[in-house]
Amino acid sequence: MAPRFIAKQLSWPTGIGGWLVRAEMNRGNARLNSYALDQLQLVPEDRAVEVGFGGGAALPRLLRGAAFACGVDRSQDVVDVAARRLANAVRAGRAEFRVGTVENLPLPDATFDKALSVHTVYFWQSLGAGSAELARVLKSGGRVVLGFLPKAHMDRMNMPADIFPPREPDEVIAVLQDARFSDIEMRRPGPETAWLVATGVRR
Repeated sequence: MAPRFIAKQLSWPTGIGGWLVRAEMNRGNARLNSYALDQLQLVPEDRAVEVGFGGGAALPRLLRGAAFACGVDRSQDVVDVAARRLANAVRAGRAEFRVGTVENLPLPDATFDKALSVHTVYFWQSLGAGSAELARVLKSGGRVVLGFLPKAHMDRMNMPADIFPPREPDEVIAVLQDARFSDIEMRRPGPETAWLVATGVRR
């Protein structure tokens, strides 16, 4: 598959191509997803939201670790698949899936304890607006976790910049600070790890 097709499907998965890309994402992102979920520090009383959940690899663990999990994705196909796959949790009132963007989350203010988003910051139309929306839906003291590949590594992948704009770690830190997050850190399992996980606490 050409990089531009892959980039489009990573940005907005649809159809058979989207299904193939989601399956590959789940395999390729397994270590990052696991580490990001560790940094989320779930407790059984939590209400958690994942924005841009794609292949849905993190959703089962969110449901195991939290009282309620909500998934928001801009792809209707992705939302429909998750709602079918986790229909029992939806019927039990423990899960919900909605179509939406990070810049305009279809969620009430201050209703979540934890927020997760992995490999999505490249597709945000505005890092500032997305960070502000995550802060809006989190309660005071709520935790945000953002996993991403920084620009230095993204540039080597030859993805089209108009679809897949790379992000600098300093950019992510700055917008989280502006959005009223404190205790912001950039974490990774070891110095050889290419990706980073940004964490912060809603003031």
